[in-house]
Amino acid sequence: MIRSYMLGTAAALAALASVNTFAADPLPTESHKVLTVDLAVEAAQAAIAACKQQGYAVSVTVADRLGNPKVHIVRDGPRGVGPEVTLRKAYTAALLRVSTGDYEKRIAQGAFNPGQFDAKLSPGAGGVPIKVGDDTIGAIAAAGAPGADKDEACAMAGLNKIKDRLN
Repeated sequence: MIRSYMLGTAAALAALASVNTFAADPLPTESHKVLTVDLAVEAAQAAIAACKQQGYAVSVTVADRLGNPKVHIVRDGPRGVGPEVTLRKAYTAALLRVSTGDYEKRIAQGAFNPGQFDAKLSPGAGGVPIKVGDDTIGAIAAAGAPGADKDEACAMAGLNKIKDRLN
């Protein structure tokens, strides 16, 4: 009799275990391209070189898809506001997946401003997303030139340097 209870219990446990195995949904899977450190360094150096040719000393940050810095280069000479600004602009462009100039235009037109809830978001030109197709894999931002439009032009020069290898 004890043996039949043990067999019955074992059969019930096996049945429950198999039901739980089939009832559980698998976790979703995400896959995405990753911006390499080599490309990030190359883009940052190209942005600095583009501004240097015009006589501007800039700081540059290249961030990953979540806005975390991969490369952060502080300009030579007076520190200015560049280093902190580039961190925020790269974060903004990566997270919102638009240029910081476009973000500024949106909020100027009265669109919802997520910057009210995230103090790290920064409007003003100078940060651009790095994309592979429609997928944003990072961002590059420059600051320190005499004007945000010039900062953005330097950031674009950095992006253009690596663009052909983003696939």
